[in-house]
Amino acid sequence: MHTYRIPGLIKTNTKSLIAVYDIRHESDRDLPGNIDVGMSKSVDNGITWQPMKTIMDMGPPHGNNGVGDPAILFDPAKNRIWVAALWSKGNRSIAGSLRGLSPDSTGQFVLTYSDDDGVTWVSPYSITPFIKNPAWHVYFNGPGSGIVMKDGTLVFAAQYWDENKISYSTIIYSRDNGLHWTGKINGPKSNTTESQVIETAPGTLMLNMRDHRGSFRSIATTNDMGAHWTEHHTSYQALRDPICMASILKVPVSISGIKKDIVFFSNVFTVANRYNMTVSASTDLGETWSEANRLLVDERACYGYSCLTTINSESIGLIYEGIRDLYFIKIPVKDVLKIK
Repeated sequence: MHTYRIPGLIKTNTKSLIAVYDIRHESDRDLPGNIDVGMSKSVDNGITWQPMKTIMDMGPPHGNNGVGDPAILFDPAKNRIWVAALWSKGNRSIAGSLRGLSPDSTGQFVLTYSDDDGVTWVSPYSITPFIKNPAWHVYFNGPGSGIVMKDGTLVFAAQYWDENKISYSTIIYSRDNGLHWTGKINGPKSNTTESQVIETAPGTLMLNMRDHRGSFRSIATTNDMGAHWTEHHTSYQALRDPICMASILKVPVSISGIKKDIVFFSNVFTVANRYNMTVSASTDLGETWSEANRLLVDERACYGYSCLTTINSESIGLIYEGIRDLYFIKIPVKDVLKIK
C-alpha cells in the first residue's frame, strides 16, 4: 500500500481496540481515487495488532470508486461497532459533488457495522437520501470517532457544503440505535469542516471544529441536537490549530483515587504547519485549557490527523498520522495532567 491516513479509534465492550483508516493504494491524495477503508484490532491495549481487514470496498472501477475519511462509534446497547465514510463514485468527493442525492451526482454518506467485535461487517450502504439536503453539494461524516450520549443517542460529527458551496461543521444522530438517522442539521459556523463532538453534560453537545480561517479551533454548543447553536467562549482563541483535523474525548479518569471527567484534545498544536502532535487536557469540561496540562507526543512534521480513545481509568490511547503511516501510543493520564 502507498499510504495509510485518516484514523479513527474506539474501545469495545470486550476491551478490544478497533482502529479504522484510509487504505490509499496508489498515492497519498484524497478522494477521488483508489481508496478503501481498513480496520485493525488489538486485544492487548495496542501492544500488538491483528492483520488488517478491508471493511469498505465499493468495487470496480477501483481507481474511480473510492471510499474513505472514516469515523467509528461503539454502541454498548447493541454491542455494535458503526463505521461511517464518504463514498465517491467517480469524481463525487468534495470538489466534484453536485446538488442532489444519487451517487451519480453527489458523494454518499455510507455506513457499515459489525456485531461480532469486528470479525465480520455488513456491506456498506448509503443513507444520503434520508439525511442530506438535496440543495447541498456534499454531506458526510467528520472523520475520527462518534459518541453515545447518556440517553443512548448515537452521534457522529458531520460536515456539508451548502447550495453556495460554503462549508459547515454539524452533527448527525440516531435515537434508535442506528435504524434511522437525523441529518439536514444546519451548522453553527461557516468555513468549518472536520469536527468532533462530546457530551459535556446530559443533553449538551460541544462541537470542536476545524476552522479554515486558520490559527485556532472553533467551538460551539447545542442543547437541542443542533436546532440552535451557541458559540463557546473559548472558540477561536483557546486551542491552536494549523487548519487540520483534531480529536476530542470526554472520559472518567482516576486522579489520586478519585474519578473525574476529563476532556482530552489531540492535534498538531501549532498555528501554522503540521508538527508537534500534542495531547491537552481540560479539568472543567472544556471551559479552560491550562498550558500545564499538555503533553508533546511527537515533534516531527506529519499529516496531522489523530483520534483518542479510553484505555482504562488511568490511561488513554492515541492513534495519529506520521507521513504516510499511522502510529499508536498508550498515554498515562498523569503524563498529560502532570499528576505527581
